[in-house]
Amino acid sequence: MELTKERLVELKQISTNLRHTILEMIHTAGSGHIGGSLSCVEIITTLYLEKMNFDPRNPLDPGRDRFILSKGHAVPTLYAMLSYLGLIPRSELLKLRKIGSILQGHPDMRSVPGIEMSAGPLGLGLSAGIGMALAAQLNKESYHTYVLLGDGELQEGIIWEAAMTANKYKLNNLTAILDNNGVQLDGCCEEIMPLGQVAAKFASFGWQTLTCDGHNIAELMTAFEKAESYHTGPSIIIAKTVKGKGVSFMEGKNTWHGRKIEVGDYRQAIAEVGGISYAE
Repeated sequence: MELTKERLVELKQISTNLRHTILEMIHTAGSGHIGGSLSCVEIITTLYLEKMNFDPRNPLDPGRDRFILSKGHAVPTLYAMLSYLGLIPRSELLKLRKIGSILQGHPDMRSVPGIEMSAGPLGLGLSAGIGMALAAQLNKESYHTYVLLGDGELQEGIIWEAAMTANKYKLNNLTAILDNNGVQLDGCCEEIMPLGQVAAKFASFGWQTLTCDGHNIAELMTAFEKAESYHTGPSIIIAKTVKGKGVSFMEGKNTWHGRKIEVGDYRQAIAEVGGISYAE
């Protein structure tokens, strides 16, 4: 489905507002994972507002599409989206990472409606997504499962065990998305543990591989539609992104993987991002 120019403008504005909200949440919390939260904004915006079969009025609908944030430290983006959809009160957003808050530093499915899987240790989300996709296949259900991965996360061996399993069961109802910003906690992925040819690796495991600009909503939509129409097995979308997207002094910097945003930096970041906050 091709989006109208008007809808693309609207979705870009929502993405801008989500970035503003994420910055406010993490600044108020005094800690949080900012770089990877900013890099996956358009991915989550496109999934929730255009692609997924997900009704926020009925978040436990058995027929809903499933979304797993395997790179769970980027949960401020998911919280901001779920709040935009009305599942989290806006007044809760500025309680991020506070004692007693439902919004902790990693997603907790027991406390936040709309979260399919609690996350923390990296690498687990793809296996969980395979379980959900396999359940749909066995039960002859039509829902699709989406799993968002980080590229540092691909250094975990369990990812490649999962990749073999998804192909074995020909899970054409499973789409992984790689937030391919090239940077992890301690530096560039190429410095820490080179990933090599990611698309070729997944292809050798029997996956359809797609590549797009992860900040371009039209390109993301095209990739999601190609993944959904692929009937032979699982798909992965390698979404090229920028860590810290939207804030000049954060972009591409591992030092902004997770840290406090001081007042001066916060003011500059908000000025650069623009938009409005969804928090109250």
